[in-house]
Amino acid sequence: MGARRMRRIAVIFGTRPEAIKLCPLVLALRRLPEIEAHVCVTGQHREMLDQVLRVFDIIPDADLDLMRPDQTLASLTARAVEAVEAHLARLAPDLVLVQGDTTSAFSSALAAFYRRIPVGHVEAGLRTYDKFAPFPEEINRALITRVADAHFASTTWARDNLLREAIPAERIAVTGNTVIDALLLARENLRVSCPEVPGVGAGILDGGGRIVLITGHRRENFGAGFRAICEAIAALAARNRDVSFIYPVHLNPNVRRPVFDRLGGLSNVLLIDPLEYLPFVALMERSTLVLTDSGGIQEEAPSLGKPVLVMRQTTERPEGIEAGTARLVGADAGRIIEGVTSLLEDREAYERMARAANPYGDGRACERIGRACLRLLAGEGDLSD
Repeated sequence: MGARRMRRIAVIFGTRPEAIKLCPLVLALRRLPEIEAHVCVTGQHREMLDQVLRVFDIIPDADLDLMRPDQTLASLTARAVEAVEAHLARLAPDLVLVQGDTTSAFSSALAAFYRRIPVGHVEAGLRTYDKFAPFPEEINRALITRVADAHFASTTWARDNLLREAIPAERIAVTGNTVIDALLLARENLRVSCPEVPGVGAGILDGGGRIVLITGHRRENFGAGFRAICEAIAALAARNRDVSFIYPVHLNPNVRRPVFDRLGGLSNVLLIDPLEYLPFVALMERSTLVLTDSGGIQEEAPSLGKPVLVMRQTTERPEGIEAGTARLVGADAGRIIEGVTSLLEDREAYERMARAANPYGDGRACERIGRACLRLLAGEGDLSD
């Protein structure tokens, strides 16, 4: 009997959040002797993507370099589908893995479908059921579901969403979220050597004072939403002079303009450039609480015991809300001020959130996804454990 053929898996991603969640999976797949894991990046986030790749010591096998100045979603999608389709024609993988809900993920899944290559969807089943919140992610992930052959759901809630959409139960594996795998790897690195946090002095990090960590980049908050967020932060900074408000500001000018216009120059508000992954984890671990409109941070921060206030009207991650690790405050100045003030002033309220159990996984998601990929490639009908 001849040797078993290695199966080739193409892992395709383009943004920093995708890289954080897929790099530990690439490492896990490369430990499987039956698998050749091939990494292709679209470059949807250029500088921020490269930073994460360096942390995990991953060199892409292919870089499509798709970003162009001032491109529209339509132009990016069209070019991504064409470029990924041409890449898949050359590579001829047995399986394509995408993660989440970005334009890169949707375009790659569609290109794979056009070539009749099976698609595995990491972090499948997230839904708000509002097609404009988040925009365009809600539609991207729903469309990926329709073409995917394997659905790797982080939680039973996500699995149940897929079941309601008539996805067969045997095509769904509940795995936990790979972001927890990444976070635990990062914490191991931090124990060996804790990096500096550019723009934040050692006196703030080592002084024992309270820190509110802020991130924000969602398209649906552009304009009035970011103006309200900035007004809330300015008011909170004025009321809490002993608290440092640290904001790594996204590079998008729709974010930077209102943030620097309103918050620039405030003595206890630090506006810094986006951080590489390890310094960001170090800052998150040092923070008191997190104010964010991000998705992944809703999953990461609870593993570090940090309450999360979510500056969105709805979330596709309700497990954190139900577990008590996160709370929705919207892009609403009054609700943001009330939420932060409560956590800074009410010790009991703070401890309830800080001690709530993280519902998003145990750090073994990549291992579970790897096993499910082997079953899929072997032609087994049931992917669930």
